[in-house]
Amino acid sequence: MKIMRVYTKTGDNGTTALVGGVRIKKTDIRLEAYGTVDELNSQIGLLVALIEKQGVENETVGSLREELIRIQNSLFIVGTHLATDQSKTPLYPSAILPEGETEMLEQAIDSMNAQLPEKQGFVLPGGTVAAAQAHVCRTVCRRAERRIAQLAEIAKVGPEIMQYINRLSDYLFILAKIINFNMGHGEIVWQSPCR
Repeated sequence: MKIMRVYTKTGDNGTTALVGGVRIKKTDIRLEAYGTVDELNSQIGLLVALIEKQGVENETVGSLREELIRIQNSLFIVGTHLATDQSKTPLYPSAILPEGETEMLEQAIDSMNAQLPEKQGFVLPGGTVAAAQAHVCRTVCRRAERRIAQLAEIAKVGPEIMQYINRLSDYLFILAKIINFNMGHGEIVWQSPCR
C-alpha cells in the first residue's frame, strides 16, 4: 500500500487521533503507553539487524529473526489495542492479541534458559553489540510496562496485554544472555563494592 501523503497537519496543535478518530493531547498517558511500545518495536528492529550482521550462530539467525519479527507484529497489535479508547470505540480484531503469544515467549525463554550454564549474581548489561541491544530492548520494554500499568489505572486495558509485555522483558533478558553465550562472550557479573 502506497502512502499518498506522510504529513496531515492535523497534529500541529498538539493533539493526535486514536483508533476510531477520538482526538487526545500528545501528552496523554495513552499516547505515552503506545508510543513507548512503538519505540520498543523500533529497538527490536535494530536488534534484528545486529543479530543478522553479527551472525549470531548462523544456524540460529533465521529462527531468531522469525521469532523477533513475530514479536514485532504482536507489538503492533499491542499498540493498536492501547490506541483504542474502549469507552468510546470497540476493539477491532486487529487490536486483539492472538491466543498463544505469551505462551510462545514462555517456551522460547525455557528453551534458551536450558542451554545456559548456571551462573549466580546480577549481570551487567553488555557483552556483544547484539546482546547489549537486547538489554536496551529489555529496559524499554520495562518502561512500556510501567506506562501501560499507569494507563490501566484509568482506562480499560486487556490483562493479556500486561502479561505479554511482562513476559517479553523476561524473554529479552534471556535473549541477551543466549546471544553472549552463543558468541562465546562471557558476561560481567555485578560486583558489590560493600565487602
